[in-house]
Amino acid sequence: MTVPQTLTVRTFADRADALAHFFQRAGEAPRLVAFDDALGCPMEIALAALEWTRATGVLPDDDVLHAARLTSETAAAVIERRIEGQRQFIYLGPRLDAPPMDVFEGRVLFDEPGVKALEFSQRAHAIAHFLRATGGTGALLALLGRRGPEVRHMRRWLGSILGELDRSRALVGGWFAASSAGCLLGATDGEPDYRYIEVGIES
Repeated sequence: MTVPQTLTVRTFADRADALAHFFQRAGEAPRLVAFDDALGCPMEIALAALEWTRATGVLPDDDVLHAARLTSETAAAVIERRIEGQRQFIYLGPRLDAPPMDVFEGRVLFDEPGVKALEFSQRAHAIAHFLRATGGTGALLALLGRRGPEVRHMRRWLGSILGELDRSRALVGGWFAASSAGCLLGATDGEPDYRYIEVGIES
């Protein structure tokens, strides 16, 4: 049985109005916000990346996403995962050419050519490593909310939202809950044009 869905699409010419509407609609829902909201995060490969991580078992549905950066060349993320009842924060991404980190910050899960996974007990240390590795360009962070979104809710709603795009856009912010989700996307051609798209279960 197909679940009835609601769809709301709004367009804004003003950045401040667009962001205000996004945060008002998000409320207390888990969210991701672009590190640089003028640039946003390119979304062309987001769905393919989410499906690939499901197929390979890299990101189970109950993982919580705290930071992500997707490009056509590379990807990096910080996820929260319960391991033996304890919250752990895992950085997955390209190997960082930097001096060895202090032991108290985290431990290496694996270190292969081109990819590295590090486990941290503190969110701040994981996010700091993520920003050092990526520079923050084109990145999304779980900010101004109590927690990051669960991967299951991103997989559920992101396809419906991106299917409503009129052209290539970059994600400025997104909130994802069990019954609904909303994304604010900016134009990639330099024009001051923002599109807010919200989907949800019909109540």
